[in-house]
Amino acid sequence: MADLLSKEDFRAALEDAIKGREASTASFSQAWADGKLERKHFARWAENHYHYVGPFADYLGLVYANTPETHQDAKDFLLQNMYEEELADIRHTDLLIRFAEVCGTTKERVEDPSNMNAVTRGLQAWCYMVASREHYVVATAALIVGLESQVPQIYKKQIVPLRETYGFDEDEIEFFDLHITSDEVHGERGYQIVLEGADTPELQQRCLEYVRIGAEMRFSYTKALYDSYVAEDLGRVAA
Repeated sequence: MADLLSKEDFRAALEDAIKGREASTASFSQAWADGKLERKHFARWAENHYHYVGPFADYLGLVYANTPETHQDAKDFLLQNMYEEELADIRHTDLLIRFAEVCGTTKERVEDPSNMNAVTRGLQAWCYMVASREHYVVATAALIVGLESQVPQIYKKQIVPLRETYGFDEDEIEFFDLHITSDEVHGERGYQIVLEGADTPELQQRCLEYVRIGAEMRFSYTKALYDSYVAEDLGRVAA
């Protein structure tokens, strides 16, 4: 049986669980950063991404319901995250739809679940499963550390070409700018909740497993976007 890791060693292990599986290195992300995509590709991305991030407050609500009252800091974080997704100045999905419409698709197409591919369906279903069935610390590790904490790294790599190469203005790419800032905060709070709450070797190992799986799920989702919508135009690549 594994020993209980110190918080410093556990933090390093959580970060290592993502390394080599970062969605920012997947083929769709790389083509985006390299300026090779067209607006039609961004439209397909938005039609899929909506169904992954659109229910994020639902995922967090399920985790919130499974979090004991004795862990009020964790409940407060989850509630604040849900508020920011749905009730702050503007709903995050509305910003995503604004970007999608500029790329040539419609609100109706974005919201229609028949327009997401099978891998996106799998990612969404996995998020619901983890949120509803796993210990709140494990679910936080999976959803916040494994998935959400990657967002600033991904979008920092992509927002510059959106401005300089693809010609979007600041209003059109507000979705990305907002998440670079907010998800840095959310990611770090998620780490702290996991570091505090995973207080047995078994919980630590379960968290590490689900961070690895979460990173693999997001990488596979991002790669599938390239394979489904871009490969026909640019050719297939390994990652």
